[in-house]
Amino acid sequence: MFQRFITNHVLANLAFVLVLFIGLTSYQSLPRQQDPTINFNWIIVTTVLPGASASDVESKVTGPLEDAIRSLADVKFVSSNSREGISSMLVRFVDIDQRTFDKRLSDLRREIQNAEAELPDEALDPLILEITSSNAFPSATLAVTSLADDENLRAQATRIKKDLERLKGVSRIDPVALPDPELQVNFDLAEIENLGISPQQVANTVTAFFQDEAAGSLRQGDRNWLVRVVGTASDPSYLAERPVLGAAGELNLGRVAQVERAREKASYLVRVDQKPAVLLAVMKKESANTLELVERVQAYMDDRNRFAMDTGVELVLIDDQTIATRNSIAIMENNALIGLILVLVVAWLFLGTRIALLTAIGIPFVLAATFWVLAGTGETLNVTVLLGVVIVLGMLVDDAVVVVESIYYRLQRGFDGLSAVKGALHEVAAPVTAAVLTTIAAFMPLMLLPGILGKFMKVIPMVVSIALAISLIEAFWMLPSHVLAAKVGFAKKSRIQRAREWFTHRIQLFYVRMLIKALRRPFLALPLAILPFVAAVGALGQGYIKMDFFASDPMRLFYVNVEMPPATPVSRTMELVARVEDQVRKHVNEGEVREMAAYAGQMFTQTEPRIGEHYGQILVGLNPKAEGLRDVDEMIEAMRADVTSVVGPVRISFLRMAGGPPVAKPISIKVRGDDYQELRQATDELIAIMATNSDFIDVEDDAARGRYELELELDTDAINRAGLNPIDVRRTLRLLVDGEIVASMRDQGEKLDVRVRALPESRPSLERLLSYRMPLAGGGSIPLSELVEQERRQSLGNIRHYNFRRAITLEADLVEGGLDTVAANAYVLERWKAIEANYPNIALDFSGELDDIQESLDSIAVLFLFGVGLMYMILGTQFRSYWQPLMILATVPMAFTGVVLGLILTQNPLSLFTLYGVVALAGIAVNAAIVLISAANSRLEAGMSLMHATLYAARRRVIPIMITTLTTIAGLFSLAAGLGGDSLIWGPVATSIVWGLGFSSVLTLFVIPLLYRISMRGTAKKIAQQRKTT
Repeated sequence: MFQRFITNHVLANLAFVLVLFIGLTSYQSLPRQQDPTINFNWIIVTTVLPGASASDVESKVTGPLEDAIRSLADVKFVSSNSREGISSMLVRFVDIDQRTFDKRLSDLRREIQNAEAELPDEALDPLILEITSSNAFPSATLAVTSLADDENLRAQATRIKKDLERLKGVSRIDPVALPDPELQVNFDLAEIENLGISPQQVANTVTAFFQDEAAGSLRQGDRNWLVRVVGTASDPSYLAERPVLGAAGELNLGRVAQVERAREKASYLVRVDQKPAVLLAVMKKESANTLELVERVQAYMDDRNRFAMDTGVELVLIDDQTIATRNSIAIMENNALIGLILVLVVAWLFLGTRIALLTAIGIPFVLAATFWVLAGTGETLNVTVLLGVVIVLGMLVDDAVVVVESIYYRLQRGFDGLSAVKGALHEVAAPVTAAVLTTIAAFMPLMLLPGILGKFMKVIPMVVSIALAISLIEAFWMLPSHVLAAKVGFAKKSRIQRAREWFTHRIQLFYVRMLIKALRRPFLALPLAILPFVAAVGALGQGYIKMDFFASDPMRLFYVNVEMPPATPVSRTMELVARVEDQVRKHVNEGEVREMAAYAGQMFTQTEPRIGEHYGQILVGLNPKAEGLRDVDEMIEAMRADVTSVVGPVRISFLRMAGGPPVAKPISIKVRGDDYQELRQATDELIAIMATNSDFIDVEDDAARGRYELELELDTDAINRAGLNPIDVRRTLRLLVDGEIVASMRDQGEKLDVRVRALPESRPSLERLLSYRMPLAGGGSIPLSELVEQERRQSLGNIRHYNFRRAITLEADLVEGGLDTVAANAYVLERWKAIEANYPNIALDFSGELDDIQESLDSIAVLFLFGVGLMYMILGTQFRSYWQPLMILATVPMAFTGVVLGLILTQNPLSLFTLYGVVALAGIAVNAAIVLISAANSRLEAGMSLMHATLYAARRRVIPIMITTLTTIAGLFSLAAGLGGDSLIWGPVATSIVWGLGFSSVLTLFVIPLLYRISMRGTAKKIAQQRKTT
């Protein structure tokens, strides 16, 4: 049956072409994006309470919502933020499967919905948003710019937002500085006082007249008529002509109030190239093709900008994440292509052109089949998938090389093609299968890695396992069939072939001579082999290797954060942001910056935005990295001194964004307690601790003093004596300050609210506000100041809760090349303990990167042991021995030695990605030992002496071991050396495998024969005795 398969060349070729065609089609159709689509298990609940202070938001909104979700299962932590007018709550669940997460999300929605009844009537419905890698960061950010900040800019930006939302692949558009339209009735305070009209009368007039109502239907003869009462119109003059209810004589609204079409009070301001603008962040749908999406956005922008003269606005692309995506995918594709060429060169060097080509064409076959499977499982083409491809690239030909070398060996000795193939497969099928299974066993447990890192890299072991499984089909069917069809033979050897045979023969002789020397002095050779491992552990312990647990490639953009004093209005914040922008522009070189956008009212961070009129930020979008252009870190350090010296802001810092799995800053400490003053003092102590070490930079906390607050309490006795209703007093105050939405209508496809408020110019001070005289029922009036008790103080601008307790979050970055994350956190904690007794009610919660690091380290260690256990089971089954698998696994510490050496020489950091490579390396490094011991066992069973079997196996397997090692290294060498482009995430993974495999293979060729000869003496004697008795 099997013979029919390998001799049916037509079937093999048709299957080969079919897989190539479908695989290529699948590759082309895979959606492109930079990172895999993963669910972070994060839920953000946002609730707006207009006009409320942070304290009010905490007690009236955040508190009830926290109480509602307190009993939810599988919650890792809850972090809430109460700011002026808005409550945001981040709920992060533990690492659970998608089905359980969906159930927990439904539970959360239900609890939030049940809690809505406890919220104030003025609060808007809570918005629940699930955060994934698709919608956590915009695929593109564009600005709608105009010469004036007017209604045309708002209207055009609204239309553009709606157009973009309809584009294929767009999940949502997040606007900045796009206020809602309003019809405002701004009454003059002095005028209504003179006329004896109350603010409630003005508001009630609008409510009474400004509404449409369906009166019903009636029958007139043989016809039915609908009856509608119409009372709304978007024209301000319509409302201005309505009479004021309860006024003496005929008095229109237009006489006591300005009725105008306007926008809600500006909380955000944006400027691009010194022009007012609206920012639109484009968030993509899950698994949408990022490249195609941004191409559609760009096409829309180009089409829209053709009519810029008519519309009065221009669209500008501020940030384009497809540049990073294209660059990342290009780096991996280039490295894969270079790796393929190097693999081909290595195979040619040892096996000749025809056999090398027959071996190498298996690579596109296996990759095509792998992409076919990935497309069927709904994966996207991203950097992580391509890393899996690059890792497996060299390994794809390992099994094929062992098979083809065995065929090649027999063909050289005069076997016919079919006999050579059958004999080779009989010899190597079992060890090759075991080698592939042990590699899969090392990778597969990594799919169980928890946390964001595990989800981010989960596809790598999947890609490797799929590809290796398919490579067995290629090695055992396609390759032998192609060899037979090509009728490879060595009856007439070319000069190159003779030189090749001489070269491989010299390698074998040199190796065997060196091995004999080692075998004669086993107790000297073994300690010499162990010594490098001891040195590697020592080098790691002494800090010779840089630690950067989340080493990542910076995106070609950065932010400059500007924080003003708490009471600063948004317009003043914008002025200072513009000054900071001027300093930034002085330090950028020509061609470096794509666009800059400056805005006030909010500040983006790595986790959630900070909102407030005293926050500002500058987004600096950079052009793709090219020769002569500086790195992001170089640019930031060059401008840091001048930018941070701008007078006015209380704090100026920088924020750089990086690729890879999202993490918080290296230092992220939750200072938890109940008393705000004590929290503030403890936080200041921690800031002082960080100030003692220059490795801490951009230190900031999220506790901000709010604006000055006028707190009014109703004087019940005075209100009683005046014969007033407390509700009327409260409503009057609301109408005099922010006003009240009393009606609404639909106009041109959008909601138009009607707001009644006092004309801001008519109440220029707090004294004028409190001097307003409320008309009394019996005639006369009374000033508000006599109806309330007042207190003036500074409010809290931001109140943070962490796990239902008040907290201040203190964050900092670290200087590159200085303290690593673990050491920096330990530095702070050690010095905190010296003063901890002064703050008995304060608890510190070290989270941020440290949380993810500890989770990943713990899990990688467990999964590594799990993988080694699986490998031991496979090897024990293969060799039917308890000891021989242990011999084979001795290659793992040898590989670790090579990893440490490689990191020291290349100056790459030891990151969690490097550790991931070490775990993967464990499965690759044992392959050489498997084929070596398998060959020795077969010779021993055939009757050779122990020494002869050991030397024969070593001489017979040294060339295939060299070929498989060199092809794997060749596949990854380009990525490790950065020939096709550098990457701080993937380069160290490739470096760890290249150096680890190279070093372990050299040691394996000596240590494994040594261990085999020492440990198999008893077995060899038993076999010899059995042969004598038979």
